[in-house]
Amino acid sequence: MALAPDLATGKNPEGTQNASHVDAPQLQLFVMGLFFIFGGITSLNDVIIPKLKELFTLNYTQAMLVQFCFFTAYAVIGIPGARLVKRIGYMRGAVAGLLAMMVGCLLFIPASQSATYAVFLLALFVLASGVVVVQVVANPLISLLGPARTAAGRLTFAQGFNALGTTLFPFAGSALILGSLAKVTAADLSGPALDAYRTAESFAIVKGYLGLAVVLAIVAGAVWMFRNRLPVEKHDEDASLIGFDLLKRPRFGLGALCIFLYVGAEVSIGSLIVSYLKQAHVMGLDEASAGKLISFYWGGAMIGRFVGSAVLRAVSPGKVLAFNALGAIALILLSTQSVGLVSGYALLAIGLMNSIMFPTIFSLACEKLGSRAADGSGLINVAIFGGAVMPLLTGSVADMSGSLAIALAVPAVCYGVIAGYGWYARRPA
Repeated sequence: MALAPDLATGKNPEGTQNASHVDAPQLQLFVMGLFFIFGGITSLNDVIIPKLKELFTLNYTQAMLVQFCFFTAYAVIGIPGARLVKRIGYMRGAVAGLLAMMVGCLLFIPASQSATYAVFLLALFVLASGVVVVQVVANPLISLLGPARTAAGRLTFAQGFNALGTTLFPFAGSALILGSLAKVTAADLSGPALDAYRTAESFAIVKGYLGLAVVLAIVAGAVWMFRNRLPVEKHDEDASLIGFDLLKRPRFGLGALCIFLYVGAEVSIGSLIVSYLKQAHVMGLDEASAGKLISFYWGGAMIGRFVGSAVLRAVSPGKVLAFNALGAIALILLSTQSVGLVSGYALLAIGLMNSIMFPTIFSLACEKLGSRAADGSGLINVAIFGGAVMPLLTGSVADMSGSLAIALAVPAVCYGVIAGYGWYARRPA
């Protein structure tokens, strides 16, 4: 089995210099830029969910189809994305992903013109397909940028830039998208008047995503210029082994399950923040004001990742993971059993607990995969499909129970399983 090169030094494990070389700081900047972009775009779902819910008079289950279609792309594209990256390399794979994201953004134009919910969902699926490919590139690449023992801290630091994107994008998106909600609502209209209202109001979504399409085209062009600057890449050539056989390894298989549950829990909470904070017994905010507070949720994740990158160098990653998962459960209990600002900010503080979970689970699960790093990353990306399933389940519980507080029991159970995995994987593989 071929060994992966050390991208930080430009040398193969045998000590020989690679055919080409790029400075590690340049490579780190490139990867962190990718984390920033796909993190920010993903977090915009939390903003457009209340917008589409109002425009198309949806219940919680129907509104969560936004996350279902977006994260279903991880299940569909994860393994093909890993094959693509193994075939054309990390940099060209990043370009392919960025261009797919651009196409998804442009599809919001026909979605707005038709004022059809299904077309919006299609645009989100295409956009997410590109995000998947970019993420297949970014996760293993940052893990290979230094010693294996510090991979969790390094990936957590890079995820901090992901969280920076998820913090900034919702704030700007709320002002642009939710701030345009008219005083009249879709529930008050019918026929041609309703169609005209949906077309006019959905144009606010289009403006935001058109700007993103321009940025993505520029970034893709910049990455293409540096497509040959990476060290020689080593990948396992047996495409038939992508991912599935790795599930036989308990550490990896359980880690993939926890990625499924973690993303599901994180997305479920993020998707409900606006509706939760609008409740009279919580904070009683309007859509735009509640949408801006989503930045506190993702901002907590950003701060936690930068701090956590240092903590994980000194403390067992598994123990830190277990501690944070139990902290998330405690905050859910505090939020659902209190009212007012305490209830609202306790929910938002869960972002701080989420901070180190994805990179830590990823690093623990993929420890010592070597040349199968792309394989493991592809399967981990399939596990992100939890972001499609768990929010839909959470929305269904909210509809059936009539209570968002009861629905939060779904992510609480997810965090319980993650805490158990952290304790199980507290020792090195």
